[in-house]
Amino acid sequence: MSLREHVGAFVSAPKIQNLITILIVINAITLGLETDAGVRENFGAPLAIFDKIILSIFIAEIAAKLFAQGARFFRDGWNVFDFIVVSIALVPAAGPLYILRALRILRVLRLISMVPQMCRVVQALVTAIPGMLSIVALITLIFYVSAVLATNLFGADFPQWFGHIGRSMYSLFQIMTLESWSMGIVRPVMEIFPYAWAFFVPFILVTSFAIINLFIGVIVDAMHGQHDDVIEEVHADAQAIEGKIEDVEKELSELRRMLRARGGA
Repeated sequence: MSLREHVGAFVSAPKIQNLITILIVINAITLGLETDAGVRENFGAPLAIFDKIILSIFIAEIAAKLFAQGARFFRDGWNVFDFIVVSIALVPAAGPLYILRALRILRVLRLISMVPQMCRVVQALVTAIPGMLSIVALITLIFYVSAVLATNLFGADFPQWFGHIGRSMYSLFQIMTLESWSMGIVRPVMEIFPYAWAFFVPFILVTSFAIINLFIGVIVDAMHGQHDDVIEEVHADAQAIEGKIEDVEKELSELRRMLRARGGA
């Protein structure tokens, strides 16, 4: 086994991966503690040193993977994701780049690539994007038509909510989320337009319930697809193992036959 293979086997070992996962969780906790002024005042220096140690370990892990896998490293989307997240921490957070210091928390997102269940959820979301785009186009069309109607119907009396199409779309978005929609917008409108409910209620039913459920349905379907893919992979692996076992059994049978033949001779 070559040095690269040794390094690759070491980095991919379950114990090392579990250690990295634990360090990610600990790093998330320490970064959260640093948001407290009292903690920063009393333990700022030790936390900063600990953060640098963890970052060094992450860098060493990425470097080891790069050495072991070479160009293959960048063919894996999760490897690229880890590389970008860790690289952000290496940008000097001084002057106009000070904001990048806050982006250290992105290292916690590496937990997604370390936990297979989270990976499958993210992959399902990515798989669902084409279907979701169609739903986004549909809801955008509904929003546009509804915003134009609301502006024409209520804009003259309620310019703060429906004065132009931009305000109308924002107000309708608030109504869709059911955030203070009744007392905040709809009831004041109904005081002047008693039948305004005939516009707002169907809008809420279509956007808040029907469209959102379509989003959920597409995502659930994608997750079922991911689950089926995992089952197929397990089934294929099981068949491959069965085939190897059969080959071994055939070889053993052939070996026994040869031994008997020699014994008889």
